[in-house]
Amino acid sequence: MDSMDIDQSNIGESPHLLLRPVGPRISGKGYFVDRYLYPPKYLPGLDTEILRKNKVFRSRLSLQRYIRVHFPEADVQKFFASFSWSIPCRDGQGVLPQKQVQLPVYSSDEDPMRDDGSDTAVCKAGNEKCRSLMPQCEAETLPAMPCDICCGERKFCVDCCCILCCKLISLEHGGYSYIKCEAVVSEGHICGHVAHMNCALRAYLAGTIGGSMGLDTEYYCRRCDAKKDLFPHVNKFLEICQTVEYQGDVEKILNLGICILRGAQRDNAKELLNCIESTVIKLKCGTSLEDLWNDDTPTIWSDYSDSGEARENDTLQSLQDVTPIGPIPFNHEAEMHKLEEEIGEVLRALRKAQEFEYQIAEGKLHAQKECLSDLYRQLEKEKSELSRRVSGTDANSLMTNVLKRLDQIRKEVTKLKEMEEVAKGFGRTPRGVLEEYFHLNIED
Repeated sequence: MDSMDIDQSNIGESPHLLLRPVGPRISGKGYFVDRYLYPPKYLPGLDTEILRKNKVFRSRLSLQRYIRVHFPEADVQKFFASFSWSIPCRDGQGVLPQKQVQLPVYSSDEDPMRDDGSDTAVCKAGNEKCRSLMPQCEAETLPAMPCDICCGERKFCVDCCCILCCKLISLEHGGYSYIKCEAVVSEGHICGHVAHMNCALRAYLAGTIGGSMGLDTEYYCRRCDAKKDLFPHVNKFLEICQTVEYQGDVEKILNLGICILRGAQRDNAKELLNCIESTVIKLKCGTSLEDLWNDDTPTIWSDYSDSGEARENDTLQSLQDVTPIGPIPFNHEAEMHKLEEEIGEVLRALRKAQEFEYQIAEGKLHAQKECLSDLYRQLEKEKSELSRRVSGTDANSLMTNVLKRLDQIRKEVTKLKEMEEVAKGFGRTPRGVLEEYFHLNIED
């Protein structure tokens, strides 16, 4: 159903409305979930509060309110009964050729995230800074393709959710931290899915990857299997960095560029990598951001076009003309002497610690030996007394003492055997032995 032919000549009748765009969501029964009505420009009241944006009816409720206000005598129920509000998806291939917003705007009676009946566009992920909610420029790319995989998730937004981690992307600093797949996947539609650059790098879907993936400074979209050149994306980092106030953020942006370009086989990517690394070194050597942007670095970066090729033939010469980094003072002999002193200090500390441990072990082991020696002397004395008592209660008492002494000696001998574990070194001695027998408090 492409249109509803209702004459506008009688102000009491409802208008002629064109039913054209639909959203990417498709129900299980094969119908589009999101429908939009674009009215002809000659209809009255299109600049009122009812149509706040793009002069389009985004819900059935907004159309009802419009008809009741500007065509009070029209039969609203009869009007809606004259056509089917459900729009089938043709051949299961997607949508009709159209110009639509990249993220569908859900009607108030269908979207569980809205219950106020307003026509304000919302993001499925609840992101107030979603790109789809921002004014669309004339050079905006084609609309995103309908997707029933990741976009079928209730809170996944194709415009602001990473396809790899499903978390929101950030538009901070020109959106350097994410990449959007703009590969044309069908007539009039692009893939449109976005991904964090860090997520893509960790998943080996960005940068330079060998093997069957075969990426060279490229991004591989997991949704549509298309590849995208990342050179133009990184080439914009300088322009972005010049608007950043804090050095830490600048280094973060440049380090991401290094990760993307590392291992590149293309000459232009290698040259850009050298330039970025040179810029990072300057920052680490104390060059201020103001001085950094006043030197030759911007000139070098600007020599690259969006196509990834140098604009001028003297790019390599420009790279060589970069203001050289001042020599870093370095004395080989002094550094080696310093290292030798550090190692000597460590060894002396180790020897001191080992000597201290040796002294502790020596004292405790000798003390245990003396304890056993005393017990043996007492045992000999008690056995001698027992031999002189052949009968009577004294003999029974002495026998009991001898047996107790033997049991005590066995326990102390066992203790000595456990203490001898220190022969392996305190570091390999059981913690319980060190704490109980050597009175050392071992921290976790």
